[in-house]
Amino acid sequence: MEISRRTDYALRMLASLVLDPEGVVSVRTAAKESGVPYSFARSIQHDLALAGIVENTRGAAGGMRLSVDPQEVTLLQVVEAVQGPVLVASCEASGDGPCPRQGTCRYTAVWCNAERLLRSFFSSVTLHQLVAERVSPVFEGEFRLVSEGEARAAAHVVAES
Repeated sequence: MEISRRTDYALRMLASLVLDPEGVVSVRTAAKESGVPYSFARSIQHDLALAGIVENTRGAAGGMRLSVDPQEVTLLQVVEAVQGPVLVASCEASGDGPCPRQGTCRYTAVWCNAERLLRSFFSSVTLHQLVAERVSPVFEGEFRLVSEGEARAAAHVVAES
């Protein structure tokens, strides 16, 4: 999985809103302050509004403002709002449904568990923590090897969440 430039830009634009959650910032100002091309910023604003993360106001003093509590919205929610579901591989769902090799593939459990870790990591931190508190999550766990059956069972937990 790659975090897209679009997601990076969205997070940059949201930073000023997180620091002033009641304020309204024009898209042009947010774009300029965060180094995002204006036309790209407008498109990102649209995606964030569709996801309910920002709301738009019209008029001379218009722009966008947060429509969510920055202490509640996670990094995962923003990533998925801008670039779609966090996927490492398309084992569970692709354009044609689940992978036909899913039941026999030696790697399905690895990809599904990697996806679960990534989703958990992104959902462990809020925008407020990242921007206002300036803290970040750090993984300090360890991995263990398990039987193929246990790995498949863990992978199915990922598919259901």
